[in-house]
Amino acid sequence: MAQWKLLTFASPSGPRAGLAVGSKVADAAAATGNAGDASVQGILDDWDNAQKRLAAAATKVEAGGVATQDIATLKLLPPVNWPVAIYCAGANYSDHVARMAAKQGTNPDPNPKEAGLKPWHFLKPPRSACGHNEDISVASAALDWEIELAVVIGRKARNISIADAYSCIAGYTVANDISARDLSRRNGVADTSPFKWDWIGQKVFDGCCPLGPWIVPASDIADPMNLKLRLFVNDQLKQDSNTALMIFNIADQISHLSSRITLHPGDVILTGTPCGVGAESGEFLKAGDVMRVEIENVGTLTNRVASITG
Repeated sequence: MAQWKLLTFASPSGPRAGLAVGSKVADAAAATGNAGDASVQGILDDWDNAQKRLAAAATKVEAGGVATQDIATLKLLPPVNWPVAIYCAGANYSDHVARMAAKQGTNPDPNPKEAGLKPWHFLKPPRSACGHNEDISVASAALDWEIELAVVIGRKARNISIADAYSCIAGYTVANDISARDLSRRNGVADTSPFKWDWIGQKVFDGCCPLGPWIVPASDIADPMNLKLRLFVNDQLKQDSNTALMIFNIADQISHLSSRITLHPGDVILTGTPCGVGAESGEFLKAGDVMRVEIENVGTLTNRVASITG
């Protein structure tokens, strides 16, 4: 059976869902004969049935029975264009927590999962997402990188158990939770004030959530909790870790989020970043820097910082 991936590409008529088999990309709706497959959101809304259509169409693509384009010629957009919601896990890798504590000269907090606490998430707006090879411009003097495995929801989930959490996952993609560290605190507000922190300033701006280049079906990832993660800036390795170091695993996060709000097809969950971010060393991105984000068996996501003002 042909292996396939799901992506969104720009076409003269607007964003279209693409079915990628190797380097060949077919228009998903044309390949399946189902008009609802014109968008990735439409596919996710009918995920149980769509998987079968896409698998059959992938076999035709592999055999040359469907018109295709080379992926290198396409402009790729965020795989879900746009996500319904983007949930982001904070402080969720043991190596990152330890490194930040060392930088601050403090002892790491006790493991929150072992202490009986719950996962911690914040939100990015859906339209903060950008695609593979898209340039980023932002006003920040301390722009940081954060590799993250992203989960794409394919089935509605409310109060789902940890044991059943994986059943609502459509697939996985690569994410980069780009952060403006110098905008994390509000000027003119006392450091002791509970209103000092500015999550919008730090985490929300155009292009702050690169996603892509595609979605790999969950059935193709044998163990998402044992994937190598690597991020490079200008070909220099900055982050090198494994999803096994998550504090709250994928099932923990899905179950917890679904206890607060219904998860819907098209929702994306960024599951946290490991050590090696710029905030740990005080090194930040400059105009012209290229970030390459690699997750084992999922893909490689590349973005360039076009300009920075701060």
